[in-house]
Amino acid sequence: MTLKQLGENDCPSYYKNYLKGLDPDLDLKALLGNQLQNFPKFLSSIPESKLNFSYGPGKWTLVESLVHVFDTERVFQYRALRFGRKDMTPLPGFDQDLWVPQSKALNRTIEDIIEEYRAIRLSTISLFKQFTDQDFEFRGISSGQEITLGASGFIICGHQRHHREVIKSNYL
Repeated sequence: MTLKQLGENDCPSYYKNYLKGLDPDLDLKALLGNQLQNFPKFLSSIPESKLNFSYGPGKWTLVESLVHVFDTERVFQYRALRFGRKDMTPLPGFDQDLWVPQSKALNRTIEDIIEEYRAIRLSTISLFKQFTDQDFEFRGISSGQEITLGASGFIICGHQRHHREVIKSNYL
């Protein structure tokens, strides 16, 4: 499935900003793999001294932003698993602002961050490999909104890309 195959109503409008900037012609499974190759390179370019930097009062540190990206991928991965199994049970949202302080991100090294990212993304790739184009069309409910399994995968990629750009512009 490619991004341009997503329908207008495949995800809530507040996720559409994450989808901007993704290659509309690239297959989701290829995009997940490309990011697995590229994101660790980006992470390894971050100076260790910047990990605990915050660009303003009340803003997360760089490492907290990264752990937030990982937590979000795990949440969307779980949603995709449920949708892939045709589970119609509405899924709750999550409060990222409650999760970040509990993440213990401030005690992390860049090597640890890269290792965790690779493990999460390999798991995401393994999950999405099994889905067919027909599976990608399945609609579930999360955070009170309808979303397709395919859109969930693209949101994982777009959310990571979004935070990469925020890190480049505000932290580095």
